[in-house]
Amino acid sequence: MGLFVTCLVDVYRPTVGFASLSLLEKAGCRVEVPEAQTCCGQPSWNSGDRAGTQAVAKQLIAAFEDFDYVVAPSGSCGGMIRYYPDVFDGEPAWKARAEALAAKTFEITSFLTDVMGWDGIEASYDDTVTYHDSCSGLRQMKVKGQPRHLLSKVKGVELTEMDRPEECCGFGGTFCVKYGEVSDRMVTDKTTDIEKTGAGTMLAGEVGCLLNMAGKAKRRGQRTKYRHVTEVLAGMTDTPAIGEER
Repeated sequence: MGLFVTCLVDVYRPTVGFASLSLLEKAGCRVEVPEAQTCCGQPSWNSGDRAGTQAVAKQLIAAFEDFDYVVAPSGSCGGMIRYYPDVFDGEPAWKARAEALAAKTFEITSFLTDVMGWDGIEASYDDTVTYHDSCSGLRQMKVKGQPRHLLSKVKGVELTEMDRPEECCGFGGTFCVKYGEVSDRMVTDKTTDIEKTGAGTMLAGEVGCLLNMAGKAKRRGQRTKYRHVTEVLAGMTDTPAIGEER
């Protein structure tokens, strides 16, 4: 299978890539990370640049189409690949290749539980955690119970839910740039909801959401730690949490 690392993981949180690789190998997968992989094209697609999106998508399709599965530690990037057939409307040959890739692309916790049927977590993490359901992961990739099931296997973890775990954090990729004031109000509400849980750690499956929430929490003086769920599942929590000083 091919591991789609994603831009934000590569640039801001490479630990998530290593944690994803570790989990997939423990589940019995033979994993490759194609060097030719690029951005999924979501920023250009959301900005109305079809031609730019097609150029990026063609390279990503070529890099991953020979694998049995494609797995990403991100519901939004995996979800963008699921949109590829729409990107190539009017181009039958590329649309067929896009449909084939979309059908075998998964978010990592969904792949581990729904495809591999694996929950052999060996990690421990002694803290109360809460979990944010990212928009694309929840609504497009149908990720909800899978990360919670895997977290239930981590020794020491106690999950306490927010009042509104499915509410958007306000990131939305280019949304937070185009609608900064609205985004700020949304992330303020979200970090308030997180703080109310009393959890020591906030987990999510989306680095973009985590960067957005962790940044706001730090500016508000909140002390909650922010981590990608794969880091806890793989036992890779020695590195500072997102937004913490090294």
